[in-house]
Parts: sequence; C-alpha cells; structure tokens
Amino acid sequence: MPKSIFREYDIRGIYQKELNETTVKKIAYYFAQEVKAKTPDAGYISVGYDARTHSEQLCEWLISGINKAGLKVLTMGLVATPVNYFSNFTNFEDKKTSASIMITGSHNPPEYNGFKITIDKQPFFGEDIYALGDTVIQSDITIEDNIKSIDINAKEQYISYMIENFSHLQLQDKKFIFDCGNGAAGSVLREILDGLKLNHKIIFETPDGTFPNHHPDPSDAHNLIDIKKELDTKEYALGFAYDGDADRIAVLSPKYNFKGDVLAIFFSRFIDNPTVIGEVKCSQVMYDIINTYGTAIMYKTGHSNLKVKIKETNASFAAEVSGHLFFNDRYFGYDDAIYSTLRALELLHNGFNYDEEYEKLPQLFSTDEININTTEEKKFKIIDDLKEKLSNPPKDFPLIKEIITVDGVRVVFENGWGLVRASNTTPKLVTRFEADTKENALLYQNVLLELISE
Repeated sequence: MPKSIFREYDIRGIYQKELNETTVKKIAYYFAQEVKAKTPDAGYISVGYDARTHSEQLCEWLISGINKAGLKVLTMGLVATPVNYFSNFTNFEDKKTSASIMITGSHNPPEYNGFKITIDKQPFFGEDIYALGDTVIQSDITIEDNIKSIDINAKEQYISYMIENFSHLQLQDKKFIFDCGNGAAGSVLREILDGLKLNHKIIFETPDGTFPNHHPDPSDAHNLIDIKKELDTKEYALGFAYDGDADRIAVLSPKYNFKGDVLAIFFSRFIDNPTVIGEVKCSQVMYDIINTYGTAIMYKTGHSNLKVKIKETNASFAAEVSGHLFFNDRYFGYDDAIYSTLRALELLHNGFNYDEEYEKLPQLFSTDEININTTEEKKFKIIDDLKEKLSNPPKDFPLIKEIITVDGVRVVFENGWGLVRASNTTPKLVTRFEADTKENALLYQNVLLELISE
C-alpha cells in the first residue's frame, strides 16, 4: 500500500493495485473511528459512487469497514459528487448523516478511483488524510464482509431541491446543449432540465466508467470538441460540459469558453457586496474587478482548501480556473457543477449577455497550465529553492513588484505575473503566466522556467 494514495484533498489510486479489499476496508474502519471521535453523536455515514466500473465493489468494501467500526451506512448508489455532499444538508426520515464518502476517480483515467470525504459538513483533508494513511499502513486488522446498509434516495431530494429553487427560470425561447461525458452528471441532469421545462439536448448522457466517447475532463480543450461542434450550429445559446463526478464545469457560448475566474466576475455582479475567494491561478483581472464592488481574496488551489476558506471568511463564492465553482450565496458552499449550471442559466434569465460582458473585460494573454514532471521528494524543495533565488534575482531579471507565497510562488511583474506551485496530487510543478501582451507573458514564462531549470 503506497502512502502516495493519501493526498492533500482526497484519497486516490489504481483499483486493485493500490485500492484493494484490505486497504479500502481499513480506510473505512479508521475513518469511521475518526467520525466517532469528532462527532460524539455520530450514527450514520452516507456513501455514494460514480460511474466507474469498480465503484460499486469499492462501496461494498467501505460498508464492511464502517460496519466493523460500529456506525451505520446510508447508501445512495450511483450519484454525482454534489448529490453526496448534499446528503450532509438534509435528513432522510429520522436519519441524519455525520459524514460522507464519495467514491470517485473524478477526471482521472478509468483504472483510477478514490474517495472524497467530509465530516460534519466539512472536508476531511490535508493532515487528517495523511494521519489516516499512517494509521491504515501500520494496521494489521482483519475486517470481515458485512454489506448491511440502509438505502436512501438522496438523488430524488437533490432533484426536487433544484427544481424548486429554479422554478422561476423562463428560458423557453432558448436551447442549450449539455455534455455529460458519460459521467455521473447523467444520473440527475435530464430530470432537472425536464422539471424546469428547459429546451435541451444532452450528449453522452449514459454513465459509463469506460468513457467511450471522450475523457471526462472539461478543462482540456480536446474533450470539448463534440460540444463545440454542436455550438457551431448556432442552435444553442450556451453549452455546459462536466467532469466525471460533476463537481467541475465548463461553460461555453458559440464564441467563447468562460473559465472559472471569468465566471466568478459574472456571478459576483449579482451578489450584494460579495466576498469572493480565488485560487492563485486566477487572473489578476478577476481580483481587480471584484475589488471595485466587493472583496476578492487569493488563496490556495484545491477544492478542500477553498471550502474551508469559505467557512472561515463566510465568503459568498469561490472559484478555480479549472471549473470548480462554490456558491455559498443561496447554497451550501461546496463545488456543484449542476447547481452552477442553473445559476449560469439564471444570468440569462436576468438578461445577461455572456459574449458582450466578456468582450468588455480587459483582454490579457494567459497561458494554459504548463506542467513540469519531477518527483514527490523534489517538488517542494524546488519551490523553496526558487523562493531563495527570487530573493536575489539575476541582474537582467524583469522588475519584481511582489512575491505571493500563499501557494507556491506567484511573482508579480510590471505587466503581469507568473506562478509556479507544487501539485498536491501528482509529482509535478504547475505553472501559469499572464500579461498584457503575449510577448510579456512568454518573457515571464522563460525567465521563471530558466530559474527552475537551474
């Protein structure tokens, strides 16, 4: 059992090779012990799973471990990750969950799977996950099969909630295209859209863990080819694409793909005195604009980090460039691509013109993420070495206005910025660059990458 499966935001590994019966049962058992310690009145843990071919088997192993620890399991079957999160905020007759586990490999290749975990409505991550990993690795406990659980219809409650809260939408004169990517979004989307009487077409709707049409990662343009072909017909006002477990979204018009930081600007304009949290990869345009009518806070990348920061600051909203969107305004503060879809449609209902508003924004040049392969052992040391070099940069280095170290190193130059951070989930450095011109962005890219190579 490699310790590397216990990651900053969740637990993730290859089925059978890393996530096998012994390991998964132990993870469930010791997590349930944590739940009992942190929530003394704990009784139930809710468990759901995505469309991956091995998710149902992992669910049975988790149930056995939880039962061994003396807690009961509420099972919801195949659902989107937001439905699993939603189970923390509702009751099922007299049963109230104290924690949740979502079995999902998210946007990873089909052989991967993993667990996104909460206790008492808050993410279980970081040092808690690492400590759980240490306990699991050292344990020699044997856990017998016991798949007794209580079925709940979390999906039905979730669908009803969405229809009730967006029944005011009047968009019958427009048509929309949705790409589920054969992920878990297809388990709830049609019922919600039909319930709201929206004119729609859904492609790759059926959940299928082999992902036969394209990989379910909407942050990669290669996976948006099919929905862009549909949008090219000019038949649709907007398009929406989802990742494998529907906690990440891409929003597209026939002309543009609106990244998470741009959507943060759009949504925040309809929230009174908003506080918005962005990750270190977000455009400076987002921070500058939101600070003219609200408060924008720069924070660490990672869905768990942002959820914790929302609670700490009582922020209205948070966003990652990759499409994790977190509404704490009129919602529960977790990343939900289905709910975000309906808020995006609500903007249209309010007369918002996506293309026109996008074209009014300052147009900066941003690079896509550039990943640099390294090792788990080296990646954080490279960041520390880079900070030291930047404290005394080469004489011909561009003028540095500020160095932000909330997550890696974000170097603010005269006409833009460059980011270098260690990925918390892979043995890579992640870089991104933005400037007023392509030439300046490439300049900042080249000088920082040269320092890294040294």
